Amino acid sequence: MRLAELSERSGVSTATIKYYLREGLLPPGRQVNATTAEYDEEHLRRLRLVRAMIQVGRVPVATVREVLGHVDDDSLGRTIRLGAALWALPQVSEPDTEDEFVQAAHRETEELLDTLGWSNAKLLTTISPAYRSLVVAVAAFRRLGYDWDSELLVSYARLMHQAAVLDLDFVERHTSEAEKIETALLGAILTEPMLQALHRLAQEEESARRYGFE
Repeated sequence: MRLAELSERSGVSTATIKYYLREGLLPPGRQVNATTAEYDEEHLRRLRLVRAMIQVGRVPVATVREVLGHVDDDSLGRTIRLGAALWALPQVSEPDTEDEFVQAAHRETEELLDTLGWSNAKLLTTISPAYRSLVVAVAAFRRLGYDWDSELLVSYARLMHQAAVLDLDFVERHTSEAEKIETALLGAILTEPMLQALHRLAQEEESARRYGFE
């Protein structure tokens, strides 16, 4: 397809597509002549991914370029490629290791991983942004004095594991390695807001069932 058709099918203006091409967010099309290039379905899929990252995920262009560099690095295995891509996304700041609540949250989070038997996740605790985010959240709960017990955290973690199984089952529906990685990345950007919305809707539903609308 030519640039105009790529623009029409994606809903992205030709000027924006040209900008993404200049920034290396899209691979160049197949050159037909000095002024014309042709694009295919892979360009369309990548363009939709880029738009989701920038518009929905609010990811800066420079970060998108870094993330896509990991996605396209076929010298790495799928887990490493996906992990590197996800870790390049905006993350929480490094917590204060001298803070007593952070130290306690580290211990509690490591105990959680042991309880769950998540040995692979535990290997990544020193570098995983997800682990760091969990520590920050647990520390905040403790600092505010909320009695968020370990058993409740284990129950939530097991629910999230079920969600992860569904995520990767969906990823496996795709054929090419690039599609699998891109779908997993897109899921991280779009599924998390969807899960958050479902969580809040479920809270509203359960609250109404228990307490009514008075």
